[in-house]
Amino acid sequence: MEQSLRLLRQDRALTAISVLLDVAFHAGRGATGPVAGGAEVADRLGAARRGIEPVFQALSRAGLLEGVRGPRGGYRLARRPRDIRLSEAVAAVAEGTEGGSDLAGPLHEKVVGPLWAELDEALRERLEGLTLEDLLRRAGAAGLQRPATEPLNFTI
Repeated sequence: MEQSLRLLRQDRALTAISVLLDVAFHAGRGATGPVAGGAEVADRLGAARRGIEPVFQALSRAGLLEGVRGPRGGYRLARRPRDIRLSEAVAAVAEGTEGGSDLAGPLHEKVVGPLWAELDEALRERLEGLTLEDLLRRAGAAGLQRPATEPLNFTI
């Protein structure tokens, strides 16, 4: 039961999903397409770059983001949004965060702990059923428009 308590207590899970959605919304996927700079993503999320850099690294190691090096580097999706389940983002950042509650006692062990395990499982199932594409649709339904990429203009 101890391991199941970590999902609902995981701030990094929310950050990972937000980072993936931001990259999908602003950069998308494609070898020659635009990238989302890490500092830009951090600014849009209101987070410190140093604070979310480990999330970028974990998402890249999990094959969800692709890093592009260089002065115009950044991140783009490694797969299509419909192929990225939100549960994968949570799993990517949940590694090494095993832990549980420091609480004890019969009420916690027999009532609160099992309730938390049920909630954790329900959340896990819901995240497994949602993709990044679902979140992009929700963004569109909320009236958010993806930025249009402007073609380069070389006129002098």
